[in-house]
Amino acid sequence: MSETARVRAGAVATTCAAVLWTSSAWGQEASVATASVNSGDTAWVLASSALILVMILPGLALFYSGLVRSKNALGTIMHTFVIVCLVILVWVLFGYSLVFGPDRGGVIGGLEWAGLSGVGAGPHAKYGPTVPHAAFVLFQLMFAAFTPAVIVGAFAERIRFGGLVMFTVLWTIFVYCPLAHWVWGGGWLRRLGALDFAGGAVVHASAGAAGLACALVLGPRRGYGTDYLAPHSLPLTLLGTGLLWFGWFGFNGGNALGANAIAASAIMATQVGAATAGLVWVLAEWSHRGKPTALGAVTGAVAGMASVTPGAGYVSPLVAIVFGVAAGLGSYAAIVWKGKIGYDDTLDVVGIHGVSGVIGLLATGCFASKAINPAGTDGLLFGNAGQLGVQAVTAVSVVLFSFIATYALLKLTDSLVGLRLSPEDEHVGLDLSQHNERAYS
Repeated sequence: MSETARVRAGAVATTCAAVLWTSSAWGQEASVATASVNSGDTAWVLASSALILVMILPGLALFYSGLVRSKNALGTIMHTFVIVCLVILVWVLFGYSLVFGPDRGGVIGGLEWAGLSGVGAGPHAKYGPTVPHAAFVLFQLMFAAFTPAVIVGAFAERIRFGGLVMFTVLWTIFVYCPLAHWVWGGGWLRRLGALDFAGGAVVHASAGAAGLACALVLGPRRGYGTDYLAPHSLPLTLLGTGLLWFGWFGFNGGNALGANAIAASAIMATQVGAATAGLVWVLAEWSHRGKPTALGAVTGAVAGMASVTPGAGYVSPLVAIVFGVAAGLGSYAAIVWKGKIGYDDTLDVVGIHGVSGVIGLLATGCFASKAINPAGTDGLLFGNAGQLGVQAVTAVSVVLFSFIATYALLKLTDSLVGLRLSPEDEHVGLDLSQHNERAYS
């Protein structure tokens, strides 16, 4: 047998052994405490995972695709699709363990669950005691996939596909995993008492800060500020918004990790926050620009859902009106301000997600109530002024870390594979220059 053949045989044997070991570990956990699994809670968590997948594919993909020019429509959809595929593999191999594995100094999790070793059908006392551990892994995977997909909107229409792939893998490992561990996996912000029910910090604030770094590093699109760069299909964007709204029920409601009153309250708060922000945005635009637009209505609704995300399980649906008003006005002002400053955040990731996520974190520090969720903490208006301070520390920490780390990773990616399309490719568009296909003939 040749040396090459021996190496290949050894690699195959090692891989098979790893698969068998992982399968054995899965089976071992399956026999532990299976009786405590609640079928209703499990069904809800699995359904919520599916809802979030619909929220990403096709929801976010269509939302973004409609907002770009027709020559970039398929390329933008491709970004979202490939990001989901990449993050799934990263999550299974070691991402989940880095976030939820045993804490290492309050900064990151260990690798005890790498390859999902020891994760199986039995519940975990800390992460969903009434659902299989595997169901919790699947549910959290959806958040890990959604977050870098949101960032796509900041550099839409001008990034090379190879650069996108490398940046996504690096960002998931070195930005998302530490942040998620800080807040959800037993890290220092969780110990501090941070409240982030479904991702106001981990998802929206971090994506917004990363989006700002992307816009600054890649620079504006060709013709930005002079050419007509309007969306090519608002009906696609409206369809994507509807799917985002639909999927957000699982995004927020699923974090109750059970079919219970907290899930119902979180979903209702999501409804109210989205509707309020959508209307507030329409009124602000109507007053400021003279006419309300469909684009403004859907933008406001998404901002409202982003703002209510950190507090969905801690506040009443009535309080969600406050979140919606603040997000509608805040995100609208941020996007108007962006136009005056001049940085090209193509699809307004900073204004819609970053600003709304920070607003939601601070509002949670004011309005959180243990009467809504006994597992939470009272906020400022219920006698706990310190919680607002904790939420402020969380927001600042997440934004600064995400921005600085993203900026560094973008520079690294650019030096290795390149980020920005050539002027010729950008003129042709992503669809033909990167994928040799068209959305429309």
